[in-house]
Amino acid sequence: MNTELNWREPITISDLPPQGKEYELVPDLAARAELAEQAGVLAVPKLIAKLDVRPQGKAGAEVRGLLQATVRQNCVVTLEPFDNYIEEKVLLLFEPEEAIAARGPVSEEIVGEDPPEPIVGGEIDLAALVAEFLTLSVDPYPRKPGAEFRAPAEEDEGKEASPFAALAKLKPGQNGKKQ
Repeated sequence: MNTELNWREPITISDLPPQGKEYELVPDLAARAELAEQAGVLAVPKLIAKLDVRPQGKAGAEVRGLLQATVRQNCVVTLEPFDNYIEEKVLLLFEPEEAIAARGPVSEEIVGEDPPEPIVGGEIDLAALVAEFLTLSVDPYPRKPGAEFRAPAEEDEGKEASPFAALAKLKPGQNGKKQ
């Protein structure tokens, strides 16, 4: 899986206005092809992310928003391609790497809160954030609407199937055959 994308949308934290700024990310065809490869899907026909980035504390930031996408996947039942809709809320806190390092390792006592993500070189790459949320939102076992798995019919419906029944048929002298 390729983790480095050509699609980038860096923002500089120091350039953010005090009230924050809204961003709408709509990757082009080439970027969506890269995202499809990274997310392990056939294609990403549509993706839009609306993000609100606000300064937080001295040099941190909060990113909130919504990711909406359509990904093309193969159904695990029919193996036919189909489009699967994704809608994912985004909420992340960012702090400078130095502030995170100064705090030391995160204690296991803090439950329910994700630690802040690092701000590297004073920037946040919104494209990388969107790619990560998309990849984590993809259904690993997609099922086309209406697709039903039907188990193969049992040969002897009256008998209870044993896991060793198939092996017993392979033994010499079984099934009416003599050695």
